[in-house]
Amino acid sequence: MPQPPESPATASSAELQIPMPTVARFVRQLSHDLRNHLNAAELQSAYLKEIAEDAEVKAEIVRLRTMLSAMGTSLQKLTALLVPAKLNQMTYDTKDFVEDFIAKIGMEFPAEAGDFEWHAEAATGVLNIDPQLLQQALLELVRNALSHGRSEGNISVSAQSCDGEFVVTMTEPKSAFELPTERWGNEPFQTLKHGHYGLGLHRARHIVEAHGGRLTAQFDPGASALVTSVAIPLGDA
Repeated sequence: MPQPPESPATASSAELQIPMPTVARFVRQLSHDLRNHLNAAELQSAYLKEIAEDAEVKAEIVRLRTMLSAMGTSLQKLTALLVPAKLNQMTYDTKDFVEDFIAKIGMEFPAEAGDFEWHAEAATGVLNIDPQLLQQALLELVRNALSHGRSEGNISVSAQSCDGEFVVTMTEPKSAFELPTERWGNEPFQTLKHGHYGLGLHRARHIVEAHGGRLTAQFDPGASALVTSVAIPLGDA
């Protein structure tokens, strides 16, 4: 006897609908618990190293401690990506911020520093920002541009002040791009691989929005380029 079709309510009940803050709290708590276990294991390995007499055994214990420490560091980085942004805001001149950002790129990506074209002459005014966090958000966009499907050609970065906003626009060459951009940075855990959890862009968006700003992206098929923009309200001079 054929079964009646499953009702929409029953079908959808199989999919969990959990708010992102709840997921973040779960991951942070799980990471905290796992780090506690790793710390205990690392302390135990330190004790074993002290009582071991064989040199080869001691060397293996040191290797084990290094592995445990690396696991703890990875969990700590994961937790940091899910911590709500708490801004330590200060007044910052836009030109100074751009100069600091360019210098930071040179330090973080020395081999690729020459791959950028800068257009920042139109950046004027002051910002009320957490410069460290906002710089982290922009660096994540740069990291993505250098790592994900980049075509030949330089990455163009412009910074300008217009309509009461400080706008940073990054244009990266891409020969093909099929990802939707309507919810850019608003869909974590989409790209998963070893050591990468699809949270960097989500964190960048969260930081930008905590400043009252916007993060948008769109693919320009005519120019074969992904255009990403960050707009932050200008402060009072």
